[in-house]
Amino acid sequence: MARKWIVAAGALGLLAVTGCGAADMTKQSSPYANVKGAKSVTLSVQSWVGARANAAVATYLLEHELGYRVDTVQVDEVPAWDALSQGRVDAILEDWGHQDQEKRYVEDKKTITPGGDLGVTGHIGWYVPKYFADAHPDVLDWRNLNKYASQLRTPESGGKGQLMDGSPSYVTNDKALVKNLGLDYQVVFAGSEAAQITQIKQFAKDKKPFLTYWYEPQWLFNEVPMVEVKLPEHTSACEEKGTADPSTVDCAYPTTTLKKYLNTEFTHKGGKAARFLKNFNWTKQDQNEVAQMIAEDKLSADDAAKRWVKEHPDVWKKWIP
Repeated sequence: MARKWIVAAGALGLLAVTGCGAADMTKQSSPYANVKGAKSVTLSVQSWVGARANAAVATYLLEHELGYRVDTVQVDEVPAWDALSQGRVDAILEDWGHQDQEKRYVEDKKTITPGGDLGVTGHIGWYVPKYFADAHPDVLDWRNLNKYASQLRTPESGGKGQLMDGSPSYVTNDKALVKNLGLDYQVVFAGSEAAQITQIKQFAKDKKPFLTYWYEPQWLFNEVPMVEVKLPEHTSACEEKGTADPSTVDCAYPTTTLKKYLNTEFTHKGGKAARFLKNFNWTKQDQNEVAQMIAEDKLSADDAAKRWVKEHPDVWKKWIP
């Protein structure tokens, strides 16, 4: 899940967060996207479950409260900006920050319009399970990670400690951080957010130590308590350096206010749907509640959204124009 200059979240995609194995929207579009006169909306959905939770609730309310037909298309983070600019999708509901795309499409071309804050703050970091941190408190300082590399070794990490990442499509700083901080670790990709969750849960069941790239918001913290390892402080100088050359990154990930973006034409002509999506704003707890129903309780996205909508009218009724 790429985020901000690290990209970028990714998720949590955070792609999704996420993992993000998705369609190339320069070659594919929704059959309902940009159809003149049609009361329809097309949402870009990253593959991490938090992004799916956003889309599930937005879709349910657009359909059941406002009478729209909604299509959702899974697409990686950066291609989603191209698709949004071209009108292939109408909105992105969870963006972790992409400076190059913002400048190109929001500032210069003006084909994309900010849709406001999602209401959720995103953060990426390196985490170990609480049971391991309780037994070895000094592991929470990155300077001590090499001391524990042998305990964090796996068959996949080639004799080094394993730093587990999610999908290879998440653009992360982890390889640069391992190299630039002189750590005896190998980045190993689980393959997707779902695969990473499965591995984390198995490690936790066996009470084995692990070090993983992970992010908030994420429902899994409710089931497997994890504690963040403190990396070198994130600074504007490090961010500027990393934006110019990602291989130079040697500091922690930033904390990011997650934002929504709308196709500019849709903003002007999308009527109540566009106003609704601008109004859509909820908390980390809200998102995690729906995400856990989808990922852990195995409800369909529609059923999870229906349950959440039934239980939280005080939240969503304010979004309806």
